[in-house]
Amino acid sequence: MPHARPMRADARRNHDRLLAVAAEAFAEHGEGASLDDIAKRAGVGSGTLYRHFPTRRALLEAAYAARLEALGERGEELSRVLPPGEALAKWLYEVCVATIQVRGLKSLLGSAATDTPLTTCGTLVKSTATTLLAAAQSEGTLRPDLTPTDLLRLTHGIATAAELGGGEAREIERCLGWLLDGVRVTGDGGHGGPR
Repeated sequence: MPHARPMRADARRNHDRLLAVAAEAFAEHGEGASLDDIAKRAGVGSGTLYRHFPTRRALLEAAYAARLEALGERGEELSRVLPPGEALAKWLYEVCVATIQVRGLKSLLGSAATDTPLTTCGTLVKSTATTLLAAAQSEGTLRPDLTPTDLLRLTHGIATAAELGGGEAREIERCLGWLLDGVRVTGDGGHGGPR
């Protein structure tokens, strides 16, 4: 398999400038930010943007890769210091906060809530959710029929509901608490929530 040639210095500068400007534009305007405007603000032509990032999703994913990798690392960190059920709850809270606070991130996190994630970032988030959920289920905290896809879809819905309520931490905690109450295994051996 041939090795990828290293990027020329000017191409690397363009790439990095495009990512910095894209992150700002997505923060300001969400995932629908104008790609032509991003290219213009970065001081390059649209062709240069598309050579580096052939699709909007590729640009979004590159712009938020570090943020999503940090979410994955945070899941690992929480699993080392908290009991499984608590680690999962804390991580889901942080996913909701990121979804609300970082405009443009919602579509990438939404990708994780599909049966086959469409992005590398979505795959990373789903992998972290899978690991944390399996630990909580092994501990007996959460019902065994809950899948990572189910959990991420519900969490995505919680983030949207909390955002409609102003996106404050209290809203996220309340909505996420209701969700987790519904999927916990109850003390009598039954499942929480309506059947």
